[in-house]
Amino acid sequence: MSEAVAQLRSIRPEPDEPRPEIFHDEIDGDDLSVVEQRLSLFEILYREAWLRKLLILIVLAVIWEIYGRSLNNDLLFPTFSATIAAFFRAVMDGSLPAAAWSSGKVLLMGYGLGIALAATLTALAMASRIGTDFLETMTSMFNPLPAIALLPLALIWFGLGNASLIFVLVHSVTWAIALNTHSGFLNVSQTMKMVGRNYGLRGPRFIAKILIPAAFPSILTGLKIGWAFAWRTLIAAELVFGVSSGSGGLGWLIFENKNMLDIPKVFAGLLTVIIIGLVVENLIFRTIERLTIERWGVQH
Repeated sequence: MSEAVAQLRSIRPEPDEPRPEIFHDEIDGDDLSVVEQRLSLFEILYREAWLRKLLILIVLAVIWEIYGRSLNNDLLFPTFSATIAAFFRAVMDGSLPAAAWSSGKVLLMGYGLGIALAATLTALAMASRIGTDFLETMTSMFNPLPAIALLPLALIWFGLGNASLIFVLVHSVTWAIALNTHSGFLNVSQTMKMVGRNYGLRGPRFIAKILIPAAFPSILTGLKIGWAFAWRTLIAAELVFGVSSGSGGLGWLIFENKNMLDIPKVFAGLLTVIIIGLVVENLIFRTIERLTIERWGVQH
């Protein structure tokens, strides 16, 4: 035993003896400095998401222009410059703003009613098992059903007019929002629920303070999906209403100019649909996301 201890002591250096592989150089405090590396202009600009997206749009516009010029057939595929010229002409004569306003009013009514119905169904689902079974059954039945397929029935039930359009919009919005909201509520952790109950939160206060903030990423996703479904359903439905009633919004504008073989104006109408979609997604929904889930720390 004493021999083993002696061998260990011979291998291990004494406490006061410095280890040979570790050394320290004494440096005067005045010699210390903070090293900073300035970002290049490219790195500064690349950090801005809106600039990256704008660059993507510019590249797509250039590709559009090159392909249109190489095809050299405005009746088949107009150039980007011809589409922009038709867009500004339609804006100046008032036809495009009037069509966009007409579509926007109907969309807001249908979207609002769809959100209200989805909130009611989700509240019933969270209140009882029968409500959950009802929501799951209705979602399984109607969510796969295209809203535009209900348009013939809507024409019979409600006649020509905005009521038929609102009916198909409510169908396209309700199930996506209800499904995502209910899924978000179910995925709220039990820890957060218990914390809310320990603070004495019950009923509407529990939903407003605990469930909605925790499930808001899923709720916002449902709102985005519902908006996309409603927007494209509205344009498709207005094409049919354009044939039937001779009036409508952007869908009718596109259909009417297609019949008149004014293809640049058709593309101008399609471009307006795209621009409205970009504005709603990147301005409205992005602002809501920044003020809610990012501010609450639910999502980074």
